[in-house]
This record gives sequence, C-alpha cells and structure tokens, in this order.
Amino acid sequence: MLTLPQQQYIRLMREVEGCTISEIARNRNISWRTAKKYADKNDWNIDFGPRIRQKPVMEPFQEVVDTWLAEDRQLPRKQRHTAARIYQRLKNEYGFTGSDRTVRAYVQKRREQMAVEDAQAYHRLEHPGGEAQVDFCTVQVSKDAKLMEYKLLVASFPYSNAAFVYPVPRENQECFLEGLKRLFEKMGGVPTRIWFDNLSAAVVSVEKDGQRKCTDAFLRFCAHYRFDAVFCNPNKGNEKGHVENKCGYSRRNWCVPIPVFTDQETFARELTEIEQADRQRPHYAKGVTIEELWHQETPKLLALPDKPYEVLRLDSAKVNGYGEIRFDNASFFLPGVQPDADVLLKVFWNRIEVYDSDYQKLAQFPRPYTGKTMDIPWREVLQSLQKKPRSVNHSQFVRLLPLVIQQFVLARDAGGAPNEIKLRLGWLSEWLTCYRLDEIAQALEKEWLADGHTGAFCDRMIHRLYTIRNPQKTLPEVLPTARELPAA
Repeated sequence: MLTLPQQQYIRLMREVEGCTISEIARNRNISWRTAKKYADKNDWNIDFGPRIRQKPVMEPFQEVVDTWLAEDRQLPRKQRHTAARIYQRLKNEYGFTGSDRTVRAYVQKRREQMAVEDAQAYHRLEHPGGEAQVDFCTVQVSKDAKLMEYKLLVASFPYSNAAFVYPVPRENQECFLEGLKRLFEKMGGVPTRIWFDNLSAAVVSVEKDGQRKCTDAFLRFCAHYRFDAVFCNPNKGNEKGHVENKCGYSRRNWCVPIPVFTDQETFARELTEIEQADRQRPHYAKGVTIEELWHQETPKLLALPDKPYEVLRLDSAKVNGYGEIRFDNASFFLPGVQPDADVLLKVFWNRIEVYDSDYQKLAQFPRPYTGKTMDIPWREVLQSLQKKPRSVNHSQFVRLLPLVIQQFVLARDAGGAPNEIKLRLGWLSEWLTCYRLDEIAQALEKEWLADGHTGAFCDRMIHRLYTIRNPQKTLPEVLPTARELPAA
C-alpha cells in the first residue's frame, strides 16, 4: 500500500499537472489500476469497522466550451467534461455540425490558455480570488464570572477582505480540522489555495530542504477537500499578513467587550452574525462593499464534496482494575467492561466514543476540556467603581456579574442614584472578603428580590450568607460582621 504522501502526490499530478492515468502509472512505476484508484479518489475519510468491498462505479465526466471549462475547474476531475462529451452535448443540444476533431483542438487550446493565465496571475504576486489565509488567535471569554481562554480559527480572503471565524476550545488537530470544515460550510465552498503557519496540528516537522512533513490526518483532509496547502517559512508570519491583521481586527472589534460564553453553539452563532454584518462595510481600497467583492469571489471556490469529512482520530486504551480508561489526563468509567480489556476509541473534537473489539459502541464521553481560567479581582474592580459610581452603566465587568448582582449594583430600583450605587458597591466588596459570588447571588435572590431594600437589609444579608455557608449550624444570637466570619 502506498504511503499517504505518495497517494497525495498522485492526486496532485492528476489535479494540478493534468497528467493522465497512464502517465502517472509510468512516472510512479505503479500499475494503472493503482494510479486510477488514488488519482480519482474522492472520499478520504478513515475506514472504521469491517471492510466492505465495493465494485468500482464509472461516473460520467462533464466539461463545456469556455464557460463549461471554467465551471469544471471548481469540480472534481472525474466529474469534468471530456472533449468527446463536449462534442456530444454541442451536437445534441445545440445542433453543432462540425467534426469531433475540431472540438478536441479547440478544447486543448483553451485549456493551455487558461493555464497560462493562471501562471501569470501567480507570477505578479497578486491575490486572485478564491485564495485564503488561516490562523488561530486567542481571546478571553467570561464563563460563570471567570475569564476563560478560547481560540478563534480565522480565515481571511485578501481579494475581498472577507473573514470567517469559528471558535474552538483548543489548537489541537481535531479542533483545527473541525474548525476548517465548519468554515468551509459557512463559505459555501473551499478556497483553492490556503496559507498556514507551521502549526503542530498540521505539520510534524520542517525538513532541511524546506519541505513539510504533514500529519496523515491533515493530508487526508486536504485530499478530501482538494485545496492546495501552502506553509509560511518559520517565524515569517508576515507572509500571511492579511490574516494576522484580521486576527487583531476580530479580537478588537468582535470580542470587546469580553463575550459572555454560555455554550459553543451560541458563541459560534453570535460570531457568524457579527462577521455577516462586518461584510456590509466598504472595502478599504476598492470603493465597494466587502459583501459585493465576496459575491465576485464565491464562484472561484471549489465545490464542497458530496460527503463531508468526518474529523476523528482512532486510538486504543486498556481498561484498568477499576474499570476505567485514561485519556486526555482524565479517567472514564466503563461499567460492565472487564479489567485488562482492550477498547477502541474514536476521538472527535468534542467527544470520545468507546468501542469493543467487535465495533460495538460501549460509551460516549465529552472531552475533558477545562479551559484556562483565572479569577477576576472583583474587590479591586468594585473599589475602583466606587470612586466613579456613574461608570457602572458602562463597565464591561458589571456585565460579567450574575444577573441578580448586576441589578443590585445598577440600583435602578433606587433611580440609579450615585450615592446608592456607591453604598451597594461597598457592601458587595465587603461581602466578597468572606463569600463567593454565587453565594452572594443566592442570598440576594432571597433577601433583596423578596423583601426589597429596607434599613435592616445589610444585617439580613449577613444572616442569609452565614446560613448558606453553614446550613447545619444554629444562628448565634449576635451574628459576627463580615470581617469576623471565617474566610471562604
């Protein structure tokens, strides 16, 4: 069996260089049948399960004169027209009376001219439509009143200045390929050429001659979607400067103030709405909107394959004496599975599926992504707001507080008076010396929302917080102040 780089090279000889099957077979010293198998292979998904032998199916090739030839460049080669088929269609549909030889000569001439036009475009170092640059950037999001690090996979098109973004929790291989697939689906097609950094999710190593040794999964993905992957020189991010700038633009304009993260789907949908609105602005140099330029660029994208690529990694594990397997530095319990049993793993970007040796599914677990989180210094933030109480309406940190605390701090029940806001910020800062935000929110729901704000409100809050922290204890006759209570 040929290695994946050999298989991909055969596909490139067919797709890019336009070699025939016989030429490929002679050049690579392989059989015609083997050359045919990899040159016209469409489905590069990993085989999983018992092998099922399929009979080869011959599908028609489609091509058309001029317009047809241009459209054919967006389709897989085995779905393109041959000169013979063009002649048949011209004869049957348009009453063409010329000879087969005339059509063949014209088709050959037009193909050569189109190849020269493409070569000239790349020689001028311009960005023809349909080419993209891709990179990751890191943003902070708020989850449960804490900051969490998240990744944005950004694809930008230098020709139109359009950008597409998909959020993922990590920069690993599964997240990278799944993010690319989702970006292609949002674009409605596949860029013909994509520029990347030498990211570890795609590149194993950079050889001495500058060649990249890519991961098998990335090679399969490239072959399935038929795009040409180009890698920048090490430490030369300026070679894909458009997406570098777009990463900064998206971080500054789309993620400020800090987004509140509820779940993956909601965050992705919000970013899609933002990027669609952003395309309505004028291009910085061309005098028309980005959306208009994007409509010009869309026909140059490659067609999406009929069958989406299933992004996964196959792995294996052994069940330990506790009936658990270890993966991603976490333990997963498999009830009913014997210790020392070998199991198969299908690792997706967001889940792990476990199978026995007969390919029967045993269990499914979410991947143990925890995210890099850090606590917000809430007491310092609140003390700063106390000095300028009118600024609470504009503070991005107030947006990150639990809803009941937001309402309490904004003091709209008291007309938003600055003195009242200042007083409440002081109380909240004092409570935070001993209690967590979730405990304070729970106490406010009981005391402030239930009974309103009275003179004894602060004392009742201290009693309520003590009860939440110590549910089994009897309240003392004289409750200590917040500063006298044990720290959280």
